Amino acid sequence: MISEKENTKISKLLSLVLRHQPEAIGIELDENGWADVNLLIQKVNEAGQQLDFETLEFVVSSNQKKRFAFNSSNDKIRANQGHSIDVELNYKPQTPPGILYHGTAAKNLDSIFEQGLQKMSRHHVHLSADIDTAIKVGQRHGKPIVLEVDAQTMQNNAIEFYLSDNGVWLTDYVAPKYLKLQE
Repeated sequence: MISEKENTKISKLLSLVLRHQPEAIGIELDENGWADVNLLIQKVNEAGQQLDFETLEFVVSSNQKKRFAFNSSNDKIRANQGHSIDVELNYKPQTPPGILYHGTAAKNLDSIFEQGLQKMSRHHVHLSADIDTAIKVGQRHGKPIVLEVDAQTMQNNAIEFYLSDNGVWLTDYVAPKYLKLQE
């Protein structure tokens, strides 16, 4: 269908406009982060990137991180999480596994153990249910380090967790007392 390079290029463009800067191509997201598919395709083409529905569908379905989703009628699309703009994804609180994981770089540890895991410019702190995913995330930031998050105790202390459509666990903040290095 399309090359891996082209797939990556389109995926990065979708991440930009569906998570951070819809205005970059002249679209607006609704309050739940949805964009009209036909308008998205039109604006992407006007911005100089060739895109049709079949290609968009392929990029969404082949994205290993499942970053994007269509609604049930395939006429709207959104990013599953990772937004730096104000959207309400309507995730409902979920019971997480007892331990979750967070991948980071060794250079961030002092700050994390002082201040905890903060959402920074995103809506939530992103956590994974498995170590391998946390390692991959950590590799993006330098030498990977995996932190264990005591999700069970956090939930017992009335801290809410949400599960995104692509399996990423989300929470607002993880205090240092709930963290330890994964061994």
